[in-house]
Amino acid sequence: MRAVVWISEGTWQACVDEAAAFLPKDADVTLLHVAPSDVEEFAARGPGRLLGRHPPPPPPADPPLRAVAEEEAQALLADAQTRLARPAHTVSRRGRVEREVVAACASADLLVLARDGEARLGPKSLGKHTRFALDHVPCQVLLVWPEAPPGIETIPPPPRDHH
Repeated sequence: MRAVVWISEGTWQACVDEAAAFLPKDADVTLLHVAPSDVEEFAARGPGRLLGRHPPPPPPADPPLRAVAEEEAQALLADAQTRLARPAHTVSRRGRVEREVVAACASADLLVLARDGEARLGPKSLGKHTRFALDHVPCQVLLVWPEAPPGIETIPPPPRDHH
C-alpha cells in the first residue's frame, strides 16, 4: 500500500496520528507538504503594485520568502516524521496546493487528510483546497478531524420550504 499523508499547518498532527494507527506497518508512506506559490508572487509585487498601475518587477533570483517557506516546510516534515515514528519519504512541493496534492496522489492507494474548515458538521468543515483534493484524488481517502469531532447539533438546519 502506498499512502500519502498531507502535512498542513494546523492539522498535520491528526493526519500523522491516524496514519500511524490505521496504516499497515509495511505501507510505503509519503509525508507531503505543499507551499502555495501565489503568496510569494503576491509579495514580490510589493505594495505599490496592488492597483496595477506599474508592471511587476522581475522576480528576484532567490526570493527570501521562498527560502523561509522551504525551511518551515522541512521543519514541519521533520516533526511529522518524528511523530509518525516509522520510515517515510518526505516531499515538499510548491504551487497550487490542491493540484499539487492531487498530482502527488497519482500512484497512491490512499490519501490521509484533515478537515480544515469550520468546526461543525457539514460541507463548510472543508476548506477549498481540501474539498478540491477530496473530489479529485484518484485513490481512497481517509478524512480525519483535526480535533474531536463536533456533535450532531452542529449540523446546519435544513433549508426552509418556500411554498
